[in-house]
Amino acid sequence: MPERFEACPLVGTPQYPNAVAWSDENLVAAASGQIVTIMRPAASFGSPRGTVTLSPTKPFPIGVINREDLRSPCLLPICLSRDVKPCVRSISWSPIGFAPNAGCLLAVCTTEGRVTIYRMPYCEYAKEWIQVMDISDMLYAYLASVNFFEEPTCLSRMAELQDSTKRTQGDQRCAEIQPTTDSEQRKRPRRQKRSTLVVVEIETQKLNEDEEPGMFSVPDSGKKEPKQSQETCSPDLISAEQYASRSRLLSSLIVAWSPILPLTSGIEETNSIQKSSLLAVGGKSGRISFWRFDQPTSYSILNGGEAFSALLIGLLQAHDFDITALSWEIFVDGDAANPLLLLASGSTNGCVKIWKAYASEVMKSSEAYFLPLYLLNEVLTMDCGIVSVLSLFLPRESPGEMVLAIGQGSGLLEIWIGNLNSSKFEREGYSEAHNHILMGLAWGFGGKCLYSCSQDGSIRSWILSESILREVPFPSNIPGIRSPSNLSVPCDYDLCFGLAISPGNLTLAVAHSFDSGLLNPMYEARIQKAVVEYLWIGGQQLDLTVCIDERIEDEAIPDFPTRELISWEQNLLWSFKQHEHGNKPLVIWDIVASMLALRQCVPNHVVNIIIQWLRSLFGSMFEVSPAFLFETSKRLSNITSRQLQLLNVIGRRVFIREPELDKTISKGQGVKELGSVEEEQNFWLRLVGDSEREIRERLFAVNCLAILRSDSFFSNKFVNDRSQTPVGLSQMMWWVSLNQDDLKDRVKSLAAEIGNGKTRLSSTCERVDEERCIFCSASVPFESTEVAFCQGVKDGSGGDDQVHKLARCAVSMKVVSPMTPTWFCICCHRKSEHIPPPLLFLLSSFPFDLSDVSQVCSSKESAKPLCPFCGILLQRPQNKFHLSPCPV
Repeated sequence: MPERFEACPLVGTPQYPNAVAWSDENLVAAASGQIVTIMRPAASFGSPRGTVTLSPTKPFPIGVINREDLRSPCLLPICLSRDVKPCVRSISWSPIGFAPNAGCLLAVCTTEGRVTIYRMPYCEYAKEWIQVMDISDMLYAYLASVNFFEEPTCLSRMAELQDSTKRTQGDQRCAEIQPTTDSEQRKRPRRQKRSTLVVVEIETQKLNEDEEPGMFSVPDSGKKEPKQSQETCSPDLISAEQYASRSRLLSSLIVAWSPILPLTSGIEETNSIQKSSLLAVGGKSGRISFWRFDQPTSYSILNGGEAFSALLIGLLQAHDFDITALSWEIFVDGDAANPLLLLASGSTNGCVKIWKAYASEVMKSSEAYFLPLYLLNEVLTMDCGIVSVLSLFLPRESPGEMVLAIGQGSGLLEIWIGNLNSSKFEREGYSEAHNHILMGLAWGFGGKCLYSCSQDGSIRSWILSESILREVPFPSNIPGIRSPSNLSVPCDYDLCFGLAISPGNLTLAVAHSFDSGLLNPMYEARIQKAVVEYLWIGGQQLDLTVCIDERIEDEAIPDFPTRELISWEQNLLWSFKQHEHGNKPLVIWDIVASMLALRQCVPNHVVNIIIQWLRSLFGSMFEVSPAFLFETSKRLSNITSRQLQLLNVIGRRVFIREPELDKTISKGQGVKELGSVEEEQNFWLRLVGDSEREIRERLFAVNCLAILRSDSFFSNKFVNDRSQTPVGLSQMMWWVSLNQDDLKDRVKSLAAEIGNGKTRLSSTCERVDEERCIFCSASVPFESTEVAFCQGVKDGSGGDDQVHKLARCAVSMKVVSPMTPTWFCICCHRKSEHIPPPLLFLLSSFPFDLSDVSQVCSSKESAKPLCPFCGILLQRPQNKFHLSPCPV
C-alpha cells in the first residue's frame, strides 16, 4: 500500500459503493452520509470546500390503502423503515460543458429514492451547491400520466372500491403513509405511536397538451408552489400490491452519466451539431430511466438566464431485481457522428446485461415507451451474488473489443471480454480479490491496469495477462512529497468505500472511514469520520518484462525503485499522447504536479521525459539548447493547436519561474529581450513566447478567413449576417502593423485583404479605431496585447498626468471594462470578455487558405469558454477562499 501525499477529511462516513467520483474539470466529490463534499486536489488542508446537504422530502402521493393492508408482506419494508434522514446512495459527474458556465453537473441519488441535479455556485460565492433539477418529480409526473403502467380494468375496479369505501366508512378507514421525524414522534402521545403512516399530497407538474410523451419542463427553483390542502386532495384508494409496485417504480438506486454524444440536425442549410449526454437512473423495480441533457447553446458567468431541461427518452425493464451498478462506454468506428453507445447494468441476482444503441437513434427518441436500446449479451457471475460495482472499457488497441470488470458482494472479481461484432462474451479471468464486498473498480492507463477496493479496507492493482488476472505491486509514493498540514489526519483505516482515477491517470483518490476503536476518543474520534486520500500511481509497472535503462540506473535514488522511474517515464508520455486529442478536456493537474515533484529529486530525468515528447513534435534531433530554438520556432506552424497549448502549460508551470513570466507579460515585451536568466530559463521563455505568437496568428487568420469565406463579403447581405464577424478587428490590425518583422507572410497578406475592404467593413463590423479610458475618457493607444495605458488627464498643477492601467481581452485584444464580469484563465492569468471560435482548437496546422476553415465554419457548434493560449476551461475570477477548479 503506497503512502498518501494528501488527505482531505470528511464530516460524515460513507455507506455505499463508489462513494468518490472525479470530474472532467478536476473536482472530486465524496458521498459521506447526508452530505456530498466537493473538493479540489492539491488544495491546502482544511480549505473551504463545496457541499451538497440533503434534507428530508415529502413522499409522492401515489395513493392510500386500507388499514388492514398494512400488514401485507409487500409493505413490510416500507412500514418498518426507520430512516428519518436521507443518505447519499450514488453520485455521478456529467461530462464537461453541461453547466451554465461550461462546467460539470453533479447527479445525486439518495436513500429516499430521489435523484437531483446540482451545479457549482460559480457566481453566488457560496459553499452550498445549487439544485437545478429534480429528476424524481419529473419521473412521477410521467408515471402518473400513464397510471403507473397498470391495466385500465384494474383501475376501474379500484375506483369502484374507493367510492364504496367512502360511502360506508368515510376517510377514517384510509391509512396514509408518511415517515415521521424523531421530534414529531416525541410530541405525540404514546398511544398514537402505533397509528398508521400518512401520505401527503404534493403538487406536481402536468403535461402540456402540445408536449411529446416524456418531455417535461423544469419549474423555476425560486418560485414556491402553492400548498394543496387535504380537503382538495383525494388520493386514489389502491391495494397493497399496487402501493408497493408504485413505490418501487419511484425508488432510484444508482445514477450514471454517459459520454458526450454528437447529434447532427440533418438539415443541410444549418448542419448544426448538438452535443448531448444521457443520465441513466436504475431503480428497485429493475427499470432504467434515460434522461437526455443537451449542452447549452451559450455560456455565461452572470447569474441569470439559466435554462435547464431534461427529456425522458426511455424506460427500460432491464432486470427483474434491483439494479445496483451501471457503466457507460462509447465506441466510435468510422462514423464519428453516429457512434455506438454501450451500457452495462448489474443487479442483485448476479446478472449483468450489456446493451447497445446507435447515438443517432437514441438522440431522436422522444417516447418513453420505445427506446432503441437492444440487448447485446447477458452474463451470470460465478456465485450469482449481488453485483456491487461494474467498470466497462473499450481498448483502443483492439477495436471492436470490450472488457468488463465485475465486482461482487462476496469479494470475487471477474473479467469478461466480448466482441461487438459477434456479441460473444467469455470469462477471461477471476480472482477472490478481497474478503468483503467490492466497493470500487476503475480502469487505468488505457485498460492496461485495473484498481479495486473493498469494504475490508484493502486496495489492489491488477493486470490481465494471458487470460489470467495477475496482481501487481502498488507503486511507491514520489519521494520528497510530504504535506505537513496532513500530519494531523490519522492512518487508522477501517473500511473503504470507493476509488476514482484522475483525468491524467496518474493519481488515485480513495475514500476511507476510520476505525473508531483506534482513535483518541477525546479528540480524533469526535471529528474524524472519514477521509479522501490521494495516491500517486504514475509509477505503476504495466509490463513486468521491461528492461532497466542504464541512463536511468545512474540517476537512481535511495528508497525509490529504478523500475518505477521507467514506469513514470512511460506513463507520463502516454498521458501526454492522450491529451493531444482535441476532444479530451485539457486537465493535466496530475501531470504538472508529478513533474514538479519528480524535478525535486531527479531533475535530469524530467527534462529527458519532456525532450522525448518534444521530439515527437519537432523531430528526433530536438535538444533544449539555443541552437535548436530557431529551427523549432519555424516548425510551430506544423503542429496542432492542442499541442501548442500543452507546450504553453508545461513551459509555464514546470520550467519557467513565475516572477520572470509575470514581468514578461506585464511589460508586453518579447521574451528575446530577457537575456539575464540562465540558459534553460531563456530557452523556455523564448519557446513559450513563440508558441503564443503562433496561436495569436492562428486566431487572426481564422477570423480573417471566416470573413473572406462568406459569399456575401462583397455584397449587401453581409449587413444582415454578423455571425462570422470578429470582435476587435481594429486592435488585431494594429497588432499586425506593430509586429511586421515577426509575423508570417500569410498573416500580413490576410491583413492587406481585410484592409482593402475597410470601407465596406466599417459599416458592418464592430470597429473601434480609438479606445477610451473608462475612468477618465482619455484615449488608449494600442501598445501591447496584454495591458493598456491611457494618455492620462492633466491635473492643471504641473504635476504628472493621471494614467490608468487597463487589461486587454485575450481573444479580441480590446480593453476590458472593469465594470463587466469577465472570464479568467487560472493558468496564464489572462482575462477575456469574448469566447474564441471553436475552429481555433481543432486546427492541425496554421490555416493558410479557405479550405482549412470551410468545413468547420459551416457547422454551428456552441463555443466553450476555453483559453486560446492554454486550452483550459475559463472560469469566473474568485478569491482564494472560494472553491474553483484548477485543471493545471
